[in-house]
Amino acid sequence: MTTPPTTWVPGAAGSLFDVDNLPYGVFSRPGEEPRVGVRIGDQVLDLAPIAAAEMLDVHHVFQEPSLNPLMAEGRRVRESVRHWVVGLLADETERDLVEPALVPLADVTMHLPVEVADYVDFYASLDHATNVGRIFRPDGDALLPNWRHLPVGYHGRAGTVVSSGTPVLRPSGQRPGPEGPTYGASRRLDIEAELGFVVGVGSTLGDPVSYDAFADHVFGVVGLNDWSARDIQAWEYVPLGPFLGKSFATSISHWVTPVEALAAAWVDLPGQDPEPLPYLGPGATQGLDIDVEIELNGEVVSRPPYRTMYWSPAQMLAHLTVNGASLRTGDLYGSGTISGPEPDQRGSLLEIGWGADRTFLDDGDEVVLRYTAPGTGGGRIALGEVVGRVEPAR
Repeated sequence: MTTPPTTWVPGAAGSLFDVDNLPYGVFSRPGEEPRVGVRIGDQVLDLAPIAAAEMLDVHHVFQEPSLNPLMAEGRRVRESVRHWVVGLLADETERDLVEPALVPLADVTMHLPVEVADYVDFYASLDHATNVGRIFRPDGDALLPNWRHLPVGYHGRAGTVVSSGTPVLRPSGQRPGPEGPTYGASRRLDIEAELGFVVGVGSTLGDPVSYDAFADHVFGVVGLNDWSARDIQAWEYVPLGPFLGKSFATSISHWVTPVEALAAAWVDLPGQDPEPLPYLGPGATQGLDIDVEIELNGEVVSRPPYRTMYWSPAQMLAHLTVNGASLRTGDLYGSGTISGPEPDQRGSLLEIGWGADRTFLDDGDEVVLRYTAPGTGGGRIALGEVVGRVEPAR
């Protein structure tokens, strides 16, 4: 059996950011322009000077202020670049070349990693959808008739996708009341712990993308918090769905974990009944064994498991393009709230605080989402965390 490689970088071997992870991000140092780097341990590898020195054909993509040019190069280049970076960081003979390009995380500023083209959010957790249905329709069916037949989703606002650490301003809008709607700051501000999928290669308008082409189009994954103003949402969403209650902020991690790093994390989802229509791939029901942790003001309040989701990442991709809608480099689609079957596995405060006195977010509250998954090296890897602090409405 071949021993998986590890790194020579001090402090990184055996960590959650060893060479079996290597997420991409965009960083800058004081006085310098943002550019592409890879995380190894608690350092960032500045890829641009090494790629230029070794005259890589795609060296220019590492000098860009977003991952979009790299992602647009496609799967073959993505896999080739990863193989090259693993070699740089695992082969001791490369140390003299690489070490000068390592920068401590503490010395850099991290930026939004992708230029988001379109943003779509799904509703793919059976447990979450059932909980929400029971909360809002206690005397009716928890699930609406279409839910088990297609991945329900809505179009979000790409321009308000922000990077981890960006303050979240409490939104204002119309709220329902006993004597009619009133205008003001949301009183029911919530989180939604999700996983986001970042599209690298686009598609042609009119040509649906098959579920089995997932790895050809999706570059990697991010942690995602789709902040929600439940009172604004409750008043506006019938009949066309979420709008202002969702569009004010969606936070994603600084790091994009490439799909290759998750090769050991794929698992069969719990099952689908009835069997989905052929375009959704009845055999495309693999999800990811990713553990999520929700921390509110320093206290862990829930640990949702992504492996319990109903609809798979490949099925969501197939559904969002089945009508001929095209993909673009930088498209982002979210899984919807990740909730498991147990009370301590719920992915939103709406569910966590079900029946409790304190349910929603106060000004000054800070939420941190953390993610880990099995790594190809036999241990675990970490996805980028997502941090957001609530600021008062203006």
